[in-house]
Amino acid sequence: MKARPPKAPPVPAHPLYIPESDEVVWSGRFALQIVRFRYRRSDGTPSALLTWEMWRRGQGVVLLPYDPWSGRVALIEQFRLPALAAGEEPMMIECPAGLLEAGEDPAAAGRREVVEETGFAPDRIEKIGEFMLMQGGCDERMHFYCGRCPLPEPGLAGTRGLESEGEETRVLVLPLEQALAMLARGEIRNVTAALCLMWLQINAPRLTEEWTAR
Repeated sequence: MKARPPKAPPVPAHPLYIPESDEVVWSGRFALQIVRFRYRRSDGTPSALLTWEMWRRGQGVVLLPYDPWSGRVALIEQFRLPALAAGEEPMMIECPAGLLEAGEDPAAAGRREVVEETGFAPDRIEKIGEFMLMQGGCDERMHFYCGRCPLPEPGLAGTRGLESEGEETRVLVLPLEQALAMLARGEIRNVTAALCLMWLQINAPRLTEEWTAR
């Protein structure tokens, strides 16, 4: 019998979950499961039998670099094949982000991703929250952070990324007001970047006061 891949553990037991079968049909970089189940409805009766495909991506982290002294943020652009498949512009504007290794601390992973994808190094971070991205078909849970980084003048701040992963990220430094205006115009289509920027729009005055205090 083929061993179950570590990235696709069985769905945990829960009073609302009535499993019928659980098969791992793909175990590449990300595992894919076919799960047949029922769930307990609000009146206690079982639902109809459902068959769901579930993509197992695990946990990830995203971190928005913010310069409280100049009011600037750092974003990245990179090519995204699924965006092109969805009819979107494939060069997506995003925040630095990545997946967690098994047992890795999310804050440490966020700092690592910022260094790899922008070259900047946050010296102080604040957690925004934890959110599911595609709960209708994927188990990915993202840890969101904002980090303090002294940033250069606005504009293209070079390219970064890990060559070993075929990654190239274009680093963009923008005034926060400009990034928010781009978001309002629909030019930032990435949900993690949108959530980070909207959080910062609310919290920037507080962070600026706290992070620039001597």
